[in-house]
Amino acid sequence: MATKTQQKANIGKVVQVIGPVLDVEFEPEQLPELYNAVTVKIDDRQLVAEVEQHIGRNQVRAVAMSSTDGVVRGMDVVDTGQPITVPVGKPALGRILNVIGEPVDEGPPIPKDAERWPIHRGTPAFVDLEPKTQVFETGIKVIDLIAPFVKGGKIGLFGGAGVGKTVVIQELINNVAKAHGGKSVFCGVGERTREGNDLYLEFKEAHILENVALIYGQMNEPPGARLRVGLTGLTVAEYFRDVEGQDVLVFIDNIFRFTQAGSEVSALLGRMPSAVGYQPTLATEMGELQERITSTKKGSITSVQA
Repeated sequence: MATKTQQKANIGKVVQVIGPVLDVEFEPEQLPELYNAVTVKIDDRQLVAEVEQHIGRNQVRAVAMSSTDGVVRGMDVVDTGQPITVPVGKPALGRILNVIGEPVDEGPPIPKDAERWPIHRGTPAFVDLEPKTQVFETGIKVIDLIAPFVKGGKIGLFGGAGVGKTVVIQELINNVAKAHGGKSVFCGVGERTREGNDLYLEFKEAHILENVALIYGQMNEPPGARLRVGLTGLTVAEYFRDVEGQDVLVFIDNIFRFTQAGSEVSALLGRMPSAVGYQPTLATEMGELQERITSTKKGSITSVQA
């Protein structure tokens, strides 16, 4: 049966490479669906790209999630038949993962039998939403008194460099873990690699790493990775909310760079920019991300976005 499946693998050919964008030709009536992950084998690594457009002549346009160095015309491209999937649950805790769920912390590989969820998921149904407004106790008295967080709400964090945003984030994660046994997810979207490394080491020293999943798509990575890393982080958080029934804290740093990455991808795909240069799909992309951050009858996802 396995051999039969391997024979039926949907394989295309690279016909054009423009930076992080690949044009791939498949057999007629064999085009992968939009948002499907496709893979290209390059020496000892595997490049993952996401299908964004069907452009005619049996061709699709895909955006790479890592460097396209080494990709040439004529290379085989395999359609995985599903969106990008990432490990969820315990295997993600205490680890630094990239946009496709690979560990980048030089630790052991993720177990092959780990549960994986697709990063493109629907929003919770109306009947599952929790209509009550409840305060999310952070344990930081000044926040709980003057600017209390609402469960399932979204909080903006503004501040210059070195004023203590990371310290507040660390304290929030620490309190959530100790008071509620809760989990936190930190998404580094387009941030500096140095800052991500510092945060990891600080969490390790404070002994709160086992309650945190760190998902990084840093500023040196292609725009496709920076655009999708927020969805990867949300998928990890949704598991803790929907399966384990927890109140989860999600930190997105930096939400503006998510928007910038969308603008880059939009330009690469040839879309006409709207006013002031933003992508025409900005509202849709932001909506897809923000609508998944909400309270349900099982648990809640509360986000702090810088």
